[in-house]
Amino acid sequence: MTQHPTPDERRPANRGPKAAAGNRAALVAAAREIYAEHGLDAPLSGIARRAGVGQGVLYRHFPDRDAIAAAVLEENVRQVERAAAAEGATLAGVLGVVTWHLAQSAAFIGLLHADGTSGRFHAHACARDLSDRVERALRRCLPDGHRLGAPDTPDDLMLAVAMVSGAVTGPTQEERERRALAAWRLLGITVGPVRPYEG
Repeated sequence: MTQHPTPDERRPANRGPKAAAGNRAALVAAAREIYAEHGLDAPLSGIARRAGVGQGVLYRHFPDRDAIAAAVLEENVRQVERAAAAEGATLAGVLGVVTWHLAQSAAFIGLLHADGTSGRFHAHACARDLSDRVERALRRCLPDGHRLGAPDTPDDLMLAVAMVSGAVTGPTQEERERRALAAWRLLGITVGPVRPYEG
């Protein structure tokens, strides 16, 4: 008996070279969804399928796993940077944006644990750069004398973020957000409204 592929398994029609920009945008959007659900090690075939393109199209735009992960995570980091650069930015407000991304995306959590020792994307220099940019954005908002900015404990800021990200578990975004806020509270750190930065 011949098995026919399900709609999710059918190879999409080639939309041609004129569709390149749309294909790239669809791939980034699909990767954002897949990475949010499954983290940076999610299969690339699932990203191509969700975007409605073949894997060849994916590889034309993104030559490897790191390239597409970097494209997706770049926007997360830009939001944190824009929040920190906004007039009147506070540490609590920027931590609200960071917390939203933590609750939204397993990939963002992986980025903040980038140490070059494990995982496919973590070994890429881009991960370290993106993580460093998050740290610089947060440091811009640290009030003078804040305990997370003490010169004798320079790693405390990102260690606190990593500790909170480790608590971000649960089947729904609401549960993950609740756990993140509880972790910040246990660390004695105030967090503003948990939301994406839209400025």
